[in-house]
Amino acid sequence: MLKRSGWPLLSLLLSACVTINIYFPAAAAEEAARTIVRDVLKGDEAAPAQEPKEEQKEGSKGDEQSLLRRQLPGQPGVALLIAGHLLEWLVEPVQASQADININTPAISRLRKSMHNRQRELEPWYRKGAIGFNESGLVAIRDLKAVPLKERNRVKKLVADENRDRNALYREIARANGHPEWEEDIRKTFARIWVEEAPRGYWYRKGGSWKKK
Repeated sequence: MLKRSGWPLLSLLLSACVTINIYFPAAAAEEAARTIVRDVLKGDEAAPAQEPKEEQKEGSKGDEQSLLRRQLPGQPGVALLIAGHLLEWLVEPVQASQADININTPAISRLRKSMHNRQRELEPWYRKGAIGFNESGLVAIRDLKAVPLKERNRVKKLVADENRDRNALYREIARANGHPEWEEDIRKTFARIWVEEAPRGYWYRKGGSWKKK
């Protein structure tokens, strides 16, 4: 029989499962955002989505099981090992479902293609400083005077179309992954990645002021 001192620890470990299920996968979201942003800004071939890698755990499980067999029933180590196994069995399905961000849906692909094609028309205006990225992961007009009068309406429409696609993209990624509530976190992730991946000379707004990369 397990010692009573082991049960509080077991209860604590099992209760952790409640919060893991709603955790935003920031690293996976950043990887997905970087894939899309590089495709849009640099015109590279879209990188195929990487399947989550399954770690080889058989060796470690075998070692733990061997250790468990060597433990005497009354030793505290048994409680720790059993708690560890139970937590692993319960958490692994949750972690597997959150190990990656799905960006391979028809809707997301259409938005990526639309943004990719539009970049050719936006790029000269990024370079001139007429437009740049804002803190919401969108494109903002920075200096309309840098655009010839006859081109201004076209630039305004390009910016509006781009922002429509970006808003739809953030919303669709959250929806496609079964967590609409992640939309704001996804937007914030993209807002940072747009700036990080932008070519030198692009402008971005931070803290209310424009900066040149």
